[in-house]
Amino acid sequence: MAFELKQSLKLSQQLIMTPQLQQAIKLLQLSRLELVDTINQEMEENPLLEEVSPDEGNEEEVHTQGEDDVQSIERESEDVKQIERTGEITGEGDGREEFDWNNYLEDYGPVGVTYGRRDTEAPSWDNVLTESQSLTKYLMWQMKLSPLTEDEMRIGTQIIGNLDQNGYLCATVPEIALLENISEEFVEAVLKKIHEFDPPGIAARNLQECLLIQARMPGVKKNPIVEVIISDYLKDLELKNYVHIARKLKVPLREVEKAVLLISSMDPRPGSVYSEEKIQAIIPDVYVVKSGDEYKIILNDDGLPHLRISNFYREIMAGLGSHGHNEAENGKKYIREKVQSATWLIKSIQQRQKTIYKVAESIVKFQRDFFDKGINFLKPLVLRDIADDVEMHESTISRVVTNKYMHSPRGIFEMKYFFGSSIQRVSGENMASKSVKEEIKKIIGKEKPKKPYSDCEIVDLLKENGIDIARRTVAKYREMMGILPSSKRKKYF
Repeated sequence: MAFELKQSLKLSQQLIMTPQLQQAIKLLQLSRLELVDTINQEMEENPLLEEVSPDEGNEEEVHTQGEDDVQSIERESEDVKQIERTGEITGEGDGREEFDWNNYLEDYGPVGVTYGRRDTEAPSWDNVLTESQSLTKYLMWQMKLSPLTEDEMRIGTQIIGNLDQNGYLCATVPEIALLENISEEFVEAVLKKIHEFDPPGIAARNLQECLLIQARMPGVKKNPIVEVIISDYLKDLELKNYVHIARKLKVPLREVEKAVLLISSMDPRPGSVYSEEKIQAIIPDVYVVKSGDEYKIILNDDGLPHLRISNFYREIMAGLGSHGHNEAENGKKYIREKVQSATWLIKSIQQRQKTIYKVAESIVKFQRDFFDKGINFLKPLVLRDIADDVEMHESTISRVVTNKYMHSPRGIFEMKYFFGSSIQRVSGENMASKSVKEEIKKIIGKEKPKKPYSDCEIVDLLKENGIDIARRTVAKYREMMGILPSSKRKKYF
């Protein structure tokens, strides 16, 4: 078998992800906060980008100048293509073409996409700037006020440092004793002292110990069978098998019910009150406002910087002619690269806003009945439906609805909320799975506390409303909504 080396000419097509297209895709899938961080980072790295302050012009001027600037960019730079038609940035051209830089920078004004304003005020700063006390700091403060020795303080610090967000001890006593080279009995003694700290039940190793600590706290109403139920009949307590507990303890059922009421008032997660998780206010990307019989789409551009090319570089470009040829060329090359980068960023931001507007408009068109009548009229919707309507790819729609929120007369929803699978009605008409979940929630909300509906009974009630689904589907939807099974929903008193 002989090997030989040949040359051949082959013509083929391939899809290339240009840097400009990658940037546009990246901006499209960013959330609002991530977009602001990205813009601020670009402004730090690119000296030609600057933010337009509100005092420099009103919204109408920004809007008009922005449209003129985009047209200017499309005329003067061959790199900028029509993204709306093709959904692709080609990135053709190497930036070596010559044009009047002075006129370009002179005509370049602030660029922003303004679709309107709304009257809704932002969340109060009082809800954002307050600092909550952490569980660790609170316990350390109590320990420093307690009459403990240096060794006890050292072991106590290890115990407090090994608590999870619910206040339970993650490390075992032997592990702490081995780490600090001390006896387990000493660690147990320090642990009992920390059990006396606030909140009650802190530093417990399991749920049973947590409840026992709270039952033994001073000032708690004493019941002789509470500790017995927690120690020996916790599983029956979970299953609400109160009759079995009363029979085993040989006490009246009423006494067991009183003990259960006392146990129910205890906190199974004492440390969660001091959780360090901060509540993040949702800032909608889109506002849906009803005007007459129609719904209007308003993009929320508050907080998004309006960008333009810095006028300072117009003066620099004007002075480049007085220097040597090489210096002028190097200066033009640097500014050409930065202008090109700024141009693509501004264009990508504008395209992002336009794409979100189109998708939101299409969602409102498909889900008009939901906005008019409520969740029971939410229609089944998939990404392909919106993609075909706005003539974009499904992956683009998926990026648009990720981490984006819509404010509507029905409330604030993540844009993904409007997409869901369909359930076939008995009458032949399809309905959204979220509407079925809402029906299940309503049925459970109307049940008798002492005799809750089983999943099979919920299936029968749904059939009466024309919804035919299996029992396992009801169980799946119930678990997704965080609703307990009927045995655990039952209330005896």
